[in-house]
Amino acid sequence: MSKKVLVISSSPRKGGNSDTLCDKFIQGALDAGNQVEKIFLKDKNINYCSGCGFCNSNSYSKCSQKDDMEEILDKMTEADVIVLATPIYFYTMSGQMKTFIDRCCSRYTKITNKEFYYIMSAADVSQGAFVRTVEEFRGFLACLSYAREKGILCAAGVWQKGEVDNTKYIQEACDMGKNV
Repeated sequence: MSKKVLVISSSPRKGGNSDTLCDKFIQGALDAGNQVEKIFLKDKNINYCSGCGFCNSNSYSKCSQKDDMEEILDKMTEADVIVLATPIYFYTMSGQMKTFIDRCCSRYTKITNKEFYYIMSAADVSQGAFVRTVEEFRGFLACLSYAREKGILCAAGVWQKGEVDNTKYIQEACDMGKNV
């Protein structure tokens, strides 16, 4: 059965290590017969959450800000599978990913019954470098109804653009996509 897969790449570099892993995940998901769309957050206009409470007073269905987040939230509610991808900076997710997650506030009650995958890359060679970010993603999922964590890819020891290309992580990302 074909699934709708939405990949959210928060890398500030197109073709960066986490973004490359997104592309390999997509290749696997497409090979398995799924529908896939990738959103590159750098290309989107997403403001910070202002904490105004407008969404709360509108049954978590609207945000006071008019930017690209509404379109992304529509796609999230329609997707079966959501992939969250980020480089690791100072042992946590990128600011782009955190801003994106914060802006889900206006519709988080509508993002239900989804499967989630995480893709992360870090310069640090230790798998311990990913612990905080995995927990941050899990904190987000804890706010969503019937969210299911399905896979985690932690690409350690890749910093410069392209360093991930000749690693085992390329095949792992492709295989993870095939198993959606």
